[in-house]
Amino acid sequence: MNTKLEPIIGLEIHVQLKTKSKMFCGCSNIADDRKPNSVVCPVCLGHPGTLPVLNEGVLELGIKLALALNLKINQKSIFERKNYFYPDLPQGYQITQFDEPLSRDGFLIIKDNDKLVRVEIEKMHIENDSAKNMHRGNYSLIDFNRAGTPLAEIVTRPDIKSPKQAKIFLQNLRQICKYLGVSDADMEKGNLRCDVNVSLRPVGDNNLYPKTEIKNLNSFRSVESAIKYEIERQSAFWNEDKIPTEQTTRGWDENKQITVLQRSKEDANDYRYFKEPDLEPLIISDEEIEKIKLEMIELPMEKFERFINQYELDVQSAEVLIVSKSVADYFEHTVSEFREWILELGDKRDWKIIKKECVKIIAGWISSEIFKLINKSGIDFEDIKITPENMGQLLAMLYENKINSSTGQLILKSMFETGIDPMQFAKENDLLQENDENVLEVLVDKIINDNPDQVIQYRDGKENLMKYFVGVVMKETRGRANPVMVEKLFKDKLS
Repeated sequence: MNTKLEPIIGLEIHVQLKTKSKMFCGCSNIADDRKPNSVVCPVCLGHPGTLPVLNEGVLELGIKLALALNLKINQKSIFERKNYFYPDLPQGYQITQFDEPLSRDGFLIIKDNDKLVRVEIEKMHIENDSAKNMHRGNYSLIDFNRAGTPLAEIVTRPDIKSPKQAKIFLQNLRQICKYLGVSDADMEKGNLRCDVNVSLRPVGDNNLYPKTEIKNLNSFRSVESAIKYEIERQSAFWNEDKIPTEQTTRGWDENKQITVLQRSKEDANDYRYFKEPDLEPLIISDEEIEKIKLEMIELPMEKFERFINQYELDVQSAEVLIVSKSVADYFEHTVSEFREWILELGDKRDWKIIKKECVKIIAGWISSEIFKLINKSGIDFEDIKITPENMGQLLAMLYENKINSSTGQLILKSMFETGIDPMQFAKENDLLQENDENVLEVLVDKIINDNPDQVIQYRDGKENLMKYFVGVVMKETRGRANPVMVEKLFKDKLS
């Protein structure tokens, strides 16, 4: 078959919700690095006679995430038992939602090569997690610390057209989760897990053919690579006229970079869903939804558009600064502090006139110099010792020529290490820039008199010697001289 094929891709994503306790019991929901089977109780271990009680925080976070994904909240939803036997499922069933989930019919706008793409979301429901299997050679152990952890499952429609789009969707979802504080959304720690559904069809054919589900992908790279491989694998069958007739489940072998058959996929009726008898239907009022809507914060795409309009940032700078809420907040606080500092330093120019130039400086120093220090140290942005007030002061000193760029980098490094006030550090270490033209002129005259041969060569057209002259002055002043003023003085005297 030489017919051109197109991929049909859908995602099923599990987001671990960031509540203090588990979904149906009082056990801590923070089990990372805890001793196996130490964060458990009879409820999350599925002991006979125990009853689940819904954690209200799970519902609140679920509604927040649903609203952020433009989903319609169902004012009545029910819990059901999804029956299947795995060793890591203590009750022998999972408490989830199926027919009447928390929310339906949403979408997320993503950007792929500067093109906006709308990915439809079929539904989002809440459910509890299973325990964790740990395989040791020819036997397995089970850690029940994770059992009962609250999850939000997000199911997209098969709207995604490429492996790259799938990765972008997940990255955007992770960013939204972290902005809202509903989840840490760390794929390496299992806070965000993804199953991918992939099928092919001839271009122009509107039918959906049996899909392959790839289970438990735990990195953006794995998602993209697994989809690419699966498209190639299925294309080979189509080209041999072997159109898939059975829905299958496969795993991803990270080492071999291939998908591996696990089983034929079960249908919904294989799970024997039925209403959870120990939990009442969830009834959500208009007032409750409106209350949560009022608590919603500005989301990444909204912030991106505002940063471009309000601060006149270029697209690349805006994308870098909205990477996390903490970076975006830091940037805005620094802009505010910078403005106050230049006024305090005596700059009376209209902020509207100089804003674009100043904001560009601030964005550049945060995205280059601070990020560089963070990458070397390995700490999180939220843990840096440089306050927005001190960062604004440092950049105001730079803008007002109190210091030069190389001195600014030196001061920033000390601020990063100790949290010291930049002006205090500059004064204590005699780093404030020399802007007195009379003082600089004496130095320039001295350098001219001490270097007659270089002066002759410069006047004969060897203009790159200007760097040498300025460099000598900078060395003599230990970097404190204003290089712009120094170069102008040399040019005036050597012309």
